[in-house]
Amino acid sequence: MKMRLTGFLAFALLSISIISYGISGTAFATSDPNPALPISTDLEIASNGATVKVSGSIKDYNSSDGKGLTFIIKSPDNNIVGIGQVNPSSDGSFSKSFVAGGPLWKLNGDYVVEFHYGADSSEVSVNYVGGEQVISGQPEPEPKPEPKPEPEPTPEPEPEPTPEPEPTPEPEPEPTCGAGTELVNGICQVIKSEPEPDSGCLIATAAYGTELAPQVQLLREIRDNTLFSTTSGTSFMLGFNTLYYSFAPTVADWERESPMFKETVKTLITPMLSTLSIMSLADEGSEAEVLGLGISVIALNLGMYIAAPALIGFKVHQHIKSRK
Repeated sequence: MKMRLTGFLAFALLSISIISYGISGTAFATSDPNPALPISTDLEIASNGATVKVSGSIKDYNSSDGKGLTFIIKSPDNNIVGIGQVNPSSDGSFSKSFVAGGPLWKLNGDYVVEFHYGADSSEVSVNYVGGEQVISGQPEPEPKPEPKPEPEPTPEPEPEPTPEPEPTPEPEPEPTCGAGTELVNGICQVIKSEPEPDSGCLIATAAYGTELAPQVQLLREIRDNTLFSTTSGTSFMLGFNTLYYSFAPTVADWERESPMFKETVKTLITPMLSTLSIMSLADEGSEAEVLGLGISVIALNLGMYIAAPALIGFKVHQHIKSRK
């Protein structure tokens, strides 16, 4: 009898341990085990419109070392759908929240969120299931006011006769707009949806010291108001972001570490900013103007940065060769 009781107690302890392990294993969201840059998410599965929060900390964080913390969000087909920078707290902790869904979130599956800090990097994944857009959170109902005691009735004065108002013409009924349109000045117009610009001009921001610099604002306005208003401009920006953000965080770190390199970069990109201002002449949503002016700006920059230096070098070489 004693042996049976002992066996029963051992079996009960083993069952409680297994159940506790299963419960504790599901109580935490996805996390990254990198000890130098650990990160975790509060959601493993996100539907369209859900807010995903990624938190983490930087081991041995030093705000004066000139390194920046950047993040990149990649879709299941390895396209970039979001990018930017995060400012850590003094103790190295940080968090970033973003909304799952939008024009760039076209596929269902695992979206990878990468964080880079110098040579350290970590990543976590969130399974995006799409669906109808939802808004998290319900507004709390307003408390009902307590009824006040009714005052004692007072005798009402006799109402004075009022003249009858003149009849007013009935307003014409407003037209009913269909799905995807809205009423503007009595006319149904198509609702324009723009991609959420989450990416930043890292090199220009580091060169001019702030995102509020006029040069950085010019780049952002051309991207959001001109390129993202057309199909060809959006396709160009998706391909350009894939190439640009493969080296931009590193160049931005070099600028913050070396003032001389920062001034050199600022000098080199100034002519390019002048040519990009031509894109502001294109009408919003005009495919022909955006495509034509875009090709002209690309050709102009190739001439300034490649053809002109090559021609000058060739002329100098011919001059030196003729004097020998």
